[in-house]
Amino acid sequence: MAPRPAAGEVDRPPVSLADFADLAREVLPAGVWDFVSGGSGVETTLAANRAALDRVAVLPRVLTGVERPRTDAVLLGREQSMPVAVAPMAYQRLLHPDGEPALAAAAGAAGVPYVLSTLSSTPIEEVTAATDGPVWFQLYWLRDRALVAELLDRAHAAGCAALMVTVDVPVLGRRLRDARNGFALPPEVTAANLPGDRDDLAHTGTPGVSAVAVHTGAVFAPALTWADLAWLRDRTRLPLLVKGILDPRDAVRAADVGVDAVVVSNHGGRQLDGAPATATVLPEVVAAVGDRIEVLVDSGVRSGTDVLRALALGATGVLLGRPLLWALAAGGRAGAQAALDLLAVELRDGLTLTGCADPGQARRLRTLTGG
Repeated sequence: MAPRPAAGEVDRPPVSLADFADLAREVLPAGVWDFVSGGSGVETTLAANRAALDRVAVLPRVLTGVERPRTDAVLLGREQSMPVAVAPMAYQRLLHPDGEPALAAAAGAAGVPYVLSTLSSTPIEEVTAATDGPVWFQLYWLRDRALVAELLDRAHAAGCAALMVTVDVPVLGRRLRDARNGFALPPEVTAANLPGDRDDLAHTGTPGVSAVAVHTGAVFAPALTWADLAWLRDRTRLPLLVKGILDPRDAVRAADVGVDAVVVSNHGGRQLDGAPATATVLPEVVAAVGDRIEVLVDSGVRSGTDVLRALALGATGVLLGRPLLWALAAGGRAGAQAALDLLAVELRDGLTLTGCADPGQARRLRTLTGG
């Protein structure tokens, strides 16, 4: 892999999060770029996420006297520098040798939570030790219930501040780019939190087959139920988020089980191709649960303006994914930190231009669809 320039060493320093994508594409192998950037099926939902956000127009308020708005917000009862968390994303050492610890450290320095994936390429304990900021642990439900319990115990012992269970992956969506590439993990990148007895499945390349899909099919439980969620709620006193909600009825049922937040998500367009864009269903979910629980959103977010749009649609906060992987690929921790700094600038600019003193006021803005 070609050496990655640090964020401050490029000829034209990034001035938007989109610039990091261009830098990442220059240094990543084509198969890794496709693994991160691609979606499932013919990528209808992947494109819809972006199109739906672009259709959201925010009505600014004027003459509000706001000179320099605050960007801080409370997520899960804890004040953060922005209403943003780093989304859970697998195998970050694919992007940069420093992987998850580098991105977690950047998140901590930026004052936002880092969500650590079950499929992290670095163990839970090493990631929590790498940052002074909060780490939320994301759980994929595994066939082995004892291993699920072990992961929960490790997350508690490592000081994770919240648990997030992903519920939209009974099986991995058919990601055609990965299948066409016969994508497999390189030997040095492993699912560091899971036993290694099936890890060879993720490293065995086969034409027309995603090795990652084969591996997850062997270890993920395909039949997660509401009873499992209730078991998890009883198993932890940490704040509990459910990620992968699209139908408002499921959001209400999650609230009934006692979760603290839901994440409106279609997995970045990587699961059901043909699922709605999250920006389209977000207002319905917010209306359905009211003030009972927090509602976060992900999928397609690419800028501080998108964070502002999500707030105006009623979200409590936003999970930011791919842009931070691109920044990690381009410049390691420094690249990720530069991207989060840019995000804060973009969000503050959006708040200023809409006359909002803080993100809470942005949630009271009106929106129009269609420009």
